Amino acid sequence: MDSTRIDRINELYHKSQSIGLTEEEKAEQAALRQEYIAAIRASLRGTLNNISIQEPDGSITDLGRKYGKIQGE
Repeated sequence: MDSTRIDRINELYHKSQSIGLTEEEKAEQAALRQEYIAAIRASLRGTLNNISIQEPDGSITDLGRKYGKIQGE
């Protein structure tokens, strides 16, 4: 998500707090928020898929292969 979309989300938020939004602006705000949330989830999922944990017995568990959508070998 680029910074212009984030700026628009903030602009709509501030406008809603001061004078209110039209129905079209409310719909735009909801769509932008959903897009933002999807981008955050994708980023978090990508980060979590790259985590490996060393078990007490010394073995390494790759969480991306164990729980994520990454297929192991």
